[in-house]
Amino acid sequence: MMMMGSTFGTIGSSMASLFFIWAIVQQIFPNHLKIAIKEFLLSSFQQLCFAQRVFQIISPTSSLHVDINFPESDEYRLNHAFSAIETYLEAKATDKSKHLRGSQVKENKGLVLKRNEVKIRDEYKGVRVWWEIVTASGEERSYKLTFHNRSRSLITASYVPYVVEDGKLIKAKKQQTRLFTNNPSSQWFLSHNMWRSIEFEHPANFETLAMDPEKKKEIMSDLTAFTNGKDYYKKIGKAWKRGYLLYGAPGTSKSTMVSAMAKFLNYNIYDLELTAIKNNSELRKLLTTTSSKSIVVIEDIDCSVDLTGNRTKKLSRLSCEDNGIKLAG
Repeated sequence: MMMMGSTFGTIGSSMASLFFIWAIVQQIFPNHLKIAIKEFLLSSFQQLCFAQRVFQIISPTSSLHVDINFPESDEYRLNHAFSAIETYLEAKATDKSKHLRGSQVKENKGLVLKRNEVKIRDEYKGVRVWWEIVTASGEERSYKLTFHNRSRSLITASYVPYVVEDGKLIKAKKQQTRLFTNNPSSQWFLSHNMWRSIEFEHPANFETLAMDPEKKKEIMSDLTAFTNGKDYYKKIGKAWKRGYLLYGAPGTSKSTMVSAMAKFLNYNIYDLELTAIKNNSELRKLLTTTSSKSIVVIEDIDCSVDLTGNRTKKLSRLSCEDNGIKLAG
């Protein structure tokens, strides 16, 4: 920034020098030389003006540029625009990138190359913009978009919605089911680090699930009706959610059922460990940071909290095998 400011100051200083030289020329030189010198000075002045305009166009730090920040979260809620922007920028071609990072998370999968740049330049309908990932104290991340003020309408009304929608489409095509587990609140920072995740690789699906065919068909039909029922839930004034209670002894395919549901719906799974939650406030914060189109699983719910009253020890032991499932549309 200091270098660009120095460049701008040099241009202004040079223009002032040209005016000063012309004032001296008018007093000293004869008329026939004044014409030639005037043409030379006018040419130099035009070149300086052109240089100034070019500087204002190419420099993302000049006063004629506008910044828009897209934080990763907003008051404990995930900013879905941030996630879409991140996907969009990561999907951009790497052939012109000077800094890359490679990863191979599994031996049987190929090497993946991604951009590893703090600043990324993009172009939309002939307009150049700059993206920058900014990390504040406490690891609060945000994407900063910089563009020339004269393109404000195009960028805000067209480019930003295009980036967000394109990022969502790319993410949907590449989406793989992930398994999330909540971290203890001592590890949280605002809405960060509340969940950790891995790729969900359980092989079970409804085709491999051993259960009564009619009951399986009934569950699949219910899930399909739920995914297509957003307008219905809105019409009757209810949250677009669906709950299931799975119970039984170990080995009765409760986890397999969860896997089959996730594969059928293409939903992520949030495994909610209640013993890591201190109070209702923490529980609400965790739930607000889950993504849409997800399955929230609460295992051994009766063993995690005292909801059973004066049940006998035998009933309590049996109920410890219960799983609660909530689908979020």
